Amino acid sequence: MAPKPVVIGIAGGSGSGKTSVTRSIYDRFKGHSILMIEQDSYYKDQAHLPFEERLKTNYDHPFAFDNDLLIQHLQRLLEYQAVEKPVYDYALHTRSKEIIMVEPKDVIILEGILVLEDERLRNLMDMKLYVDTDADIRIIRRLFRDIKERGRSMDSVIDQYVNVVRPMHNQFIEPTKRYADIIIPEGGHNHVAIDLMVTKIQTILEQKSFL
Repeated sequence: MAPKPVVIGIAGGSGSGKTSVTRSIYDRFKGHSILMIEQDSYYKDQAHLPFEERLKTNYDHPFAFDNDLLIQHLQRLLEYQAVEKPVYDYALHTRSKEIIMVEPKDVIILEGILVLEDERLRNLMDMKLYVDTDADIRIIRRLFRDIKERGRSMDSVIDQYVNVVRPMHNQFIEPTKRYADIIIPEGGHNHVAIDLMVTKIQTILEQKSFL
């Protein structure tokens, strides 16, 4: 019986550095059979809602994600079948008509703020990581990112953080830390933790005869 792909879940709050950790691991295995899936691609289709209603979407709540579709796609990838990954349109606050064809690989990295929140997702993972970064660092990173890359004002970023991001983090994201096999403090700057992760992934791949 052929071995199934290795699934690595990487969670953490907004601005924690989980994307940096994901990219660091991905870059170390470039040339190998590896792919990344962002949970953000699986926000629910809201085309049936009026635009004014879509504007009220809380993107930091578990209900914002179409985990049923994400799980279905992961299960297909685990059977070495290609999937059509959705693309989310943040300007329209709903799923775009565009799709991205994703071919199966031996290593699947699933990254997102709430990938450890759903037990069904956790059960598909071989390894679960949580990137743990202090709240003051996370808000500073979010400020820089949203102002520079998304054209937001400082007031709007702070208002969203205080009223939505922080309470959702405390209620839903932070508690998933207990499900992690490994907690990585300080995200992509923690080169020791990333080196250890890469070594562990290599061991798993060798055990499955992928390397």
